[in-house]
Amino acid sequence: MMLGNRRNFIFRVSIVINIAVLLYAAMHLSGSTAPGVEWVPLTVDGSERSAEYRYIIREELRNDSDSRPLESSIRNFEESTSQKTPSTVATTNKTSSSTASIAELEKKILNLVPSEAETTNETMLDIVDENALSEATLARLRMLLVCNERDFLPMTVQRGEFWVLKNYVRADHGSILCHETITYTTHAGFEFLDNVQPLVERWMAPVSLAIHAPGADMAPTVNSIRYLRDCLGNDLIRQFVTFHIFFSNKHIPSKLPDPESFLSTPYNCTAKPPYNVNASTTYMKEKSLLYPVNVARNIARDAALTHFVLPSDIELYPSPNLIPRFLNMIARNGKPLNTTTNPRVFPISIFEVDAKVQVPSTKTELQAMLANKTAIPFHKHVCPNCHNIPQGQQWMSAAETNQMDVFHVGKRRGKFVHWEPIFIGTHQDPHYDERLSWEGKKDKMTQGYVLCVQDYNFMILNNAFLIHKPGIKHYVKNAKRDAIAGRQSSFVKNTIMPELKKLFGTRNGCAL
Repeated sequence: MMLGNRRNFIFRVSIVINIAVLLYAAMHLSGSTAPGVEWVPLTVDGSERSAEYRYIIREELRNDSDSRPLESSIRNFEESTSQKTPSTVATTNKTSSSTASIAELEKKILNLVPSEAETTNETMLDIVDENALSEATLARLRMLLVCNERDFLPMTVQRGEFWVLKNYVRADHGSILCHETITYTTHAGFEFLDNVQPLVERWMAPVSLAIHAPGADMAPTVNSIRYLRDCLGNDLIRQFVTFHIFFSNKHIPSKLPDPESFLSTPYNCTAKPPYNVNASTTYMKEKSLLYPVNVARNIARDAALTHFVLPSDIELYPSPNLIPRFLNMIARNGKPLNTTTNPRVFPISIFEVDAKVQVPSTKTELQAMLANKTAIPFHKHVCPNCHNIPQGQQWMSAAETNQMDVFHVGKRRGKFVHWEPIFIGTHQDPHYDERLSWEGKKDKMTQGYVLCVQDYNFMILNNAFLIHKPGIKHYVKNAKRDAIAGRQSSFVKNTIMPELKKLFGTRNGCAL
């Protein structure tokens, strides 16, 4: 009898060891990017358990050595499964229990793995609170997305003619798991950093912010970061915002302050915010430099730690609770998410509001403001076709619902051929062309063309929206900018478009 129990014990231990060895090998053989097809669970041994096994032991295996004793491996394996704290930002708290039996350990593993029925039937995922992410939702996301964690190290890298101080000032959230939240990726010169606080207060999750700081703009940029982190009365910016700095090799600042040094000294909060300046006085304007908007966008996006990203502009404030509602929708994986193999992105409707009103927090509030004309569709008076969203009128008329869903699946064709959507996507989506400047206008059009040629589905979200910093914009003629835009338009037509056609081909109905 004792011999039989001993054999059973050894057999069970061997199962755990074999799983660990297989996943250790799989993790090191895999690249740093996720597979190209989303929503499909990773399979290694013919079952859907493998993706979740990899999740459970990932952190332990990452730092393992081949010589670690068996009992230590089992204990750390158990510790990683003993406490899971649902959150929009990763938690690494663990409890230790070295007394659990192998049978209990096996039971824990199996209980964390969704059954085949649960992974194919959206009704099996019981979401009690759409504004929170449960352990079940996070487990389902991990299985569906099959993404890999990304590093969070500060480094100095070249990007064409630009030097990039990646992760120059890092958010306090530290390393996070790729499936558990969404990163808002954005960009600015230091004179626009007054937008960081209202953005973060509504987003409440990681923000990757690339700041253009050529020459003498470096000093006020650093002081602006210090002010934002020290002087606003809460820790949201410290907790969530990671700052990257970049500049041309022709305009390297004379001094590059060390973050470890300046972050240890509290900023003098009695002084006015360093970003409250006249934009015409910046080094960039004095030197008549163009703003490399797409370089900034790509830097911020590439540094994001999460699978899903929202590349947007710093003056666009998101509707609250967007992240948990979106991720719960993804975890449900219902129609039309599970009925098409086309690549997809999730556009968000954009609006402007009057300078004297508060930014709406719900779609119902937004609809009331649209009715009384204190809110309008984005760029209605500047470039209405650029943001004329498919079924936009129907979207504005449709009542707010209790959960997020796909309102309509559109294409960037026909009357929407010039649409410049802002959307939740992934690292696999096309980048922005870094040769285009903000002053030259239509800087996102080339990406839009590639999305069209690759037959992306634009899955418009029903309740999510972005609101521009209060103040209705009107078209103002600017001869200098119009001349720059003319040159950029010619460059796109004569140089970039022939390149894109060779690289990505053509598709009927797709154009810039």
